[in-house]
Amino acid sequence: MRTAIDISLYPLDADYIPPIKAFIERLNTYPELQVTTNALSTQIAGEHARVFEILAKETAITFAEAGRKVFVMKVIGGEAP
Repeated sequence: MRTAIDISLYPLDADYIPPIKAFIERLNTYPELQVTTNALSTQIAGEHARVFEILAKETAITFAEAGRKVFVMKVIGGEAP
């Protein structure tokens, strides 16, 4: 089953851009993900189980870095429009 996720990362720090860029760059290393970025969020799409496996790994890496961060996600079953 395919799943699409609209995800936004909000680092609670004045220097918020580097963690966002690093997260998106890591997502782009997975050839099985379709990654689309715009000014407000990033959309990822792929096989449901694999998408959540990748998100578990990459959000954990982001949370392990210094500073507090918030992820906001919307999950859509099926392909993104």
